[in-house]
Formats: sequence, C-alpha cells, structure tokens
Amino acid sequence: QSKARENGAGAMGESDDSIFDPVLAQLMYHWFNIEGGSILDPFAGGSVRGIVAKKMGYDYTGFDIRQEQIDFNIENCSDIGVSLPNWICDDSLNIDNHVNEKVDMVFSCPPYADLEVYSDMSNDLSNMSYEDFIETYSNIIKKSCDKLKFNRFAVFVVGEIRDKKGMYRNFVGDTVKAFIDSGLSYYNEFILVNSAGSAALRVGKYMKRRKPAKIHQNVLVFYKGENHDDIVTEFKELNDKYEIEN
Repeated sequence: QSKARENGAGAMGESDDSIFDPVLAQLMYHWFNIEGGSILDPFAGGSVRGIVAKKMGYDYTGFDIRQEQIDFNIENCSDIGVSLPNWICDDSLNIDNHVNEKVDMVFSCPPYADLEVYSDMSNDLSNMSYEDFIETYSNIIKKSCDKLKFNRFAVFVVGEIRDKKGMYRNFVGDTVKAFIDSGLSYYNEFILVNSAGSAALRVGKYMKRRKPAKIHQNVLVFYKGENHDDIVTEFKELNDKYEIEN
C-alpha cells in the first residue's frame, strides 16, 4: 500500500501535516537560484515545488519512487493549467541515470525517516531503520551535490523527529553532516514557523513528559563554493520590494 504525499513545511513530528508552503518555495528560488536556472529535487513528493518552479520560469527535475505520486502530481498540474515539470519515477539513488547536466540549485524536503510510512516498497526510505535511512539519505545527498554547479546553493527543509523512546534523533544535525561530507559549506539557517493548528490541544499531553508541541521546521542552506564574494558575480541583487505571486 502507498499514498500520495504533499511533504514538507508540515511533515513534522509533533504538528499538523500540511501542503508544502508555496511561498517558501518561491522565496527560496528567488533568493538562492539564478534567473531561469535549473532545480534538482531528489525527494519531490507532492506537486508544489515543481509547479512553483514552472510558474517562475525554472527548469525543475524531481524524483519520487512511487508512480501513483507522479500521477497525482500530473493530475494536479492539469487541474490548475500549469505545464508539466520533469517528474521522474525512480529511486533517487539513480540520479546519475537521468540527470546529465549540472544544475543551478538543489532544493528538497525529504521524508522524515519512519515518521510516516509512504509505501511497502523495500527501497522506500520510510521503511528503513534510522541507521539504514541515514546511510541511504546521505548517499542521495552526495549524488545530488555532485550534480550541483560550483558557486551555487542547496536548500533542504527538515525538522527534528523522535525515536521510539521519545528522544530526538538529531535528524537536522545528520542532514548538516551529510552536506558537509558532500563538500558543501553550511551557509544559512531559517526557522519556518508553521500554523499552530491543533498544537494547543496536544500540548497538555506532550508536557506531561516535558515536551512542547513543535510548530517549526529548519530551512538549511548550503553553499558549493570557496568564497562567498563569488556569489555577487552570478546572483543578481535582491529587491527589497519583491512581491509574492498568487
């Protein structure tokens, strides 16, 4: 069994699931990609990041292991009248078989280990032990970073998750390590505050064990380059009056 997902900006361990925030996608593309650049998303999940990229004039390639997820995304694009992004149904470990050119940005929101199981496929990351998950996840990050051009950015949206005993796994730290091990520098972190939703109702149960209701995620930015002064040579100056499109 499997199900379509709109992961990220909501796929958090102790808060409400939600569709990936399109405004976050738009801002990350505007801030950390060059105009008309290409985007590689190794954990595409839902349609939002691809649709926003197409509407903004970017070339987007996203991977998902489940055909039903790709079909759901295509249907979504058809419903709103957007040209199709390049969604590929395959294991992200096979990126080299599909992506031949270097890309201008890596942007994704990965599965949060086994927080939510998306299918019964053996190579689905959500079915793996955390140790196997991190090994495979780190390998995918390395393959993605190898496809990234020099003087470019990678952005991942992640959040902490707990193990079966209720302890943090340090997923955010493991993500940072995977990118550093792949040769990128840890450049920025933003805190994305999500809607409180039902957190107020749940916090009483959580606080019995002294755990607050989590309503944020970590937006991690990594840089592939040697000197941040090089950024201004290829990235245009940002306009403080940039307007978010509807």
